[in-house]
Amino acid sequence: MLSCLQLIIHWGVSEMRLDLGPELEVFRDELRAWIEDNRLDGLEDLDERAVYFAGVGLSGRAADAYRQWSERLLAARLICPQWPEEVGGRGLTGLHMAIVNEEFHRARVPRVSRGMGESLVGPSVIVHGTEEQKAHFLARIISGQDRYCQGFSEPDHGSDLAGVETRGVVDGDEIVITGQKVWTSGAHLANWLFVLCRTDPDVPKHQGLSYVLVPMKENGIEIRPLRQATGASGFSQEYISGARAPLFNVIGGLNNGWRVAMTTLGNERGGQATTQHLRYEREFCDLVDEARKRGRTDDPVVRQKLAWAFSDVEIMRYQGLRLLSTLAAQREPGPGASVAKLFWSEYHKRLGEIAMGVLGAEGMLAGADSSGDGYRPGRWQSTFIASRAGTIFSGTSQIQRNIIGERVLGLPKEPSTGGNDT
Repeated sequence: MLSCLQLIIHWGVSEMRLDLGPELEVFRDELRAWIEDNRLDGLEDLDERAVYFAGVGLSGRAADAYRQWSERLLAARLICPQWPEEVGGRGLTGLHMAIVNEEFHRARVPRVSRGMGESLVGPSVIVHGTEEQKAHFLARIISGQDRYCQGFSEPDHGSDLAGVETRGVVDGDEIVITGQKVWTSGAHLANWLFVLCRTDPDVPKHQGLSYVLVPMKENGIEIRPLRQATGASGFSQEYISGARAPLFNVIGGLNNGWRVAMTTLGNERGGQATTQHLRYEREFCDLVDEARKRGRTDDPVVRQKLAWAFSDVEIMRYQGLRLLSTLAAQREPGPGASVAKLFWSEYHKRLGEIAMGVLGAEGMLAGADSSGDGYRPGRWQSTFIASRAGTIFSGTSQIQRNIIGERVLGLPKEPSTGGNDT
């Protein structure tokens, strides 16, 4: 029996794409041929988190496959390929990157990413860094030598990013940083922290901030994992006690960190709306296969809910095609990032609820953690629990609705309490 994903491909849905013109279609064909010529066995099972953090935690056959695949991608400049050629990328446009993501997904091979270094730090250094900083930091990101996590959020400030209290004090040719950060993704896998800190407390809060790249190893940074409802600890809080970095590591200059941070946040919130549907398509197909194994696909209610999920994934696909057509016409995408963020996060929350319905009563039981401390939920239980976070991080669903209402529909602005400055 064909799997859900095989059926989708058989029906031609996965091949439905916008005609981007002969030049881009030639690029697609060349990339597809390169992947087929260079792919390795074992790539399909690589852990996504390990791939995101330069292979940290992989061992044995998986580590060998990752290393060889990364070397081939590096040789072809397919790691950070959207960066300018002069800093080690290929200068690929958003349209090219949509094709890259589609083709790697279609072939079921990982597009090795350098995580926040590639998507957040790199673009900020490219825009605001000196030529010396670009030469130093960007090459280390591409090679995987430097793995970054984000030091923006603080315990007492919520969404008021400009209100950060972590202090940076200049000491000779170094900056000394003291404070606390929280909700840091992947801190235990990173070796660098990009920090927004206050270097001038006597000026308006947006003007006294600096954006600093800080080494984490043996540098006065204590990482404390935060246990989540899933039982995992993907987030951490950091206690920074006199961490030091050269002034060379200040991007954009002292007290100019707000501009750099806005570049970082623009890349974080923009996301990959043109190919957002790809990960959800595969997840949906896995859920259909789960329902089939459990004999639930004959249940009309389950079938109706799965049909709803499929429809929403297809809507994401068409949203991506619309954005691609906008980019192809060299027009500004407008508030598309907020629409996409709201749509996929609310979809994923409901998909988790559907998955729990497929599991039935079994969904209320979680296995014991291998350490004997706590519990370990299964895949669909984790989806149900963790998907709620998607409606909060990178801008809550409430904030996204406000943006859409005010900037698209022209509705009156929400009354301001003065706390949200991002």
